[in-house]
Amino acid sequence: MAPPPTSGPEPPGYGPFYRRELPALTALAAAVAGNDLVAEDLAQEALVRAYRRWDVVSTYDKPGAWVRRVTINLALSARKRATSELKARLRLGPAPTLTPAPAIHDDVWSAVRRLPGQQRAAVALHYLEDRPVSEIAEILDCAEATAKVHLHRARASLAARLDPTRLDHTDPDPTEGADR
Repeated sequence: MAPPPTSGPEPPGYGPFYRRELPALTALAAAVAGNDLVAEDLAQEALVRAYRRWDVVSTYDKPGAWVRRVTINLALSARKRATSELKARLRLGPAPTLTPAPAIHDDVWSAVRRLPGQQRAAVALHYLEDRPVSEIAEILDCAEATAKVHLHRARASLAARLDPTRLDHTDPDPTEGADR
């Protein structure tokens, strides 16, 4: 896929950035929004926003972190909007016939889609992109301890959802070994 069309020459460095980031941003958006059908649109929108501000974004130490934060915010907003729209439609009359969105990958990602937004984002960044806690914290614009807590709570919730027979639903201490 090509970067957004421009009226002039492409800014230096944007094309390689776009091609490198689009696949990962699409996967991130799918995991956070819980909808493969809108994931690429969300990733594209984040990259368009980066393009429009490329003169500033390109000077950041980690422009990829900035565009991920934008993608996460767009995905969380899209999910909230979809939920609000569905509730409104249900209030207006009989439930519409909806085609269920395909599962992202399997039962695990189905369970991830049911986590709170920041936990979904932390899991997607950690497991889809193999990012350390320090980068997750930077992308989510929170303290490392907060990012560890998001991962800890997500893991505990996933363990309970995926193995309800498990007696011990605790995860190891979130401050130990979470920063691979």
